Amino acid sequence: MRRKAVFLDRDGVLNRALVRDGKPYPPRSLDELVIPPETAPALFRLKEAGFLLIVLTNQPDVARGAITRASVDALHDYMGQRLPVDEFRVCDHDDPDGCSCRKPKPGLILDAADDWNISLGESFMIGDRWRDVDAGAAAGCRTVLIDYEYRERGPSAPPSAIAKNLEQAVQWILEQDREEQEPESKAVLESADFGGY
Repeated sequence: MRRKAVFLDRDGVLNRALVRDGKPYPPRSLDELVIPPETAPALFRLKEAGFLLIVLTNQPDVARGAITRASVDALHDYMGQRLPVDEFRVCDHDDPDGCSCRKPKPGLILDAADDWNISLGESFMIGDRWRDVDAGAAAGCRTVLIDYEYRERGPSAPPSAIAKNLEQAVQWILEQDREEQEPESKAVLESADFGGY
């Protein structure tokens, strides 16, 4: 049986991005890492609904020499002990590398779908940047943009939904999932004749 997943960008979704001049940057150490208190409860709601939670993050600072891959992995170990995440997947390349895993390319999503037997049509991508939305759309997922109004371009195509924060994004996903789980009962209610009551 195919599984359903919520793919999540990391910085700006699970933890606070460091915003400078209207542009987001990742934390480079545990000292800079801030996980808002509402993050874990929101993720647990998705887990309770049966979703795999897979984090997909571009970390080009590794390729640029600004941070080591070991430091990135240490951040993920710390986050994984506090959040119900099934897997962290990292692209540590930069644009000139021409890899297939750097968002907006969908390689990270497609590889995870193969490894976890995921139905992409039943899955979602949550991100705070155009690269996340474009990657999710290219993979065939529904997409949610957490819109912090960064000073950068928007997605190539409109996201399926726009949210102000992770909690709002999760609420929308759960509503979509609930509607899909109850199509027959919904159809029965809509067609029922209540005899004038």
